[in-house]
Amino acid sequence: MIVFPNAKINIGLNITERRPDGYHNLETVFYPIKINDVLEVIEADELIFDYSGLDIPGDDADNLCIKGYHLLKKDFPKLPAVKIHLHKNIPIGAGLGGGSSDAAFFIKLMNEKFGLGLSVDAMMDYARVLGADCAFFIESKPVFAFDKGDEFEAIKLDLTAYQIVLVMPDAHVSTAEAYRGVKPAPVKESLYDLIKTPIANWKRHIKNDFEGHIFRDNPIIRGVKAELYEHGALYASMSGSGASVFGIFESTPDLSAMEEYNQIFYNV
Repeated sequence: MIVFPNAKINIGLNITERRPDGYHNLETVFYPIKINDVLEVIEADELIFDYSGLDIPGDDADNLCIKGYHLLKKDFPKLPAVKIHLHKNIPIGAGLGGGSSDAAFFIKLMNEKFGLGLSVDAMMDYARVLGADCAFFIESKPVFAFDKGDEFEAIKLDLTAYQIVLVMPDAHVSTAEAYRGVKPAPVKESLYDLIKTPIANWKRHIKNDFEGHIFRDNPIIRGVKAELYEHGALYASMSGSGASVFGIFESTPDLSAMEEYNQIFYNV
């Protein structure tokens, strides 16, 4: 059985306070985009994980799909062993939620393949255990996210009339690094209201709190955002904790002058 986990972008990201449990409260808008991994699961004699495509750093045992399997196995002890193959296409360390999406789609796949009977809410609860943004990918619909980024309110946001271009520079930003440099602060204008305003207004009002220190330490990422605006973006921003940067355009731009960057994805 094969599924195609999708990436997301963050439109705006406000870190509002540090929580007693060590996490941070935030508000952001998650918007699904059309960059996909490929995830296949088949029954096997033992639990196996392998991958192709982009390199996935770290121990296979720490992969969120493997952790998702063990999480389900606790409640469904008769769950058979499986072989998990992941073809990695969503850039890693990009703020696109690729690992979280893989985990969420794995839960959905296992639910369907083995008839676990889990509701959407139940699958979201499993996903929340694996990561703050994992639950978003159970439905992958535009949402206003708050608390740790794992509570959602559906919003009406349709960008299909625009062209979203995503640029992945030759840089990597860890989530831990991103949070170490941010200073939480209450918001003056809620993103929930700002996202409803015309896109032309977003440049002045919608921000990503991670950009300040990450741009300072990674001028190549800052340069990508500046170039997207130079090429006519209505709005440009780093996604999540970076390092990817997206631009929203009225029509497909000519970014041939930016070919030195690692990857450019058009019409996502």
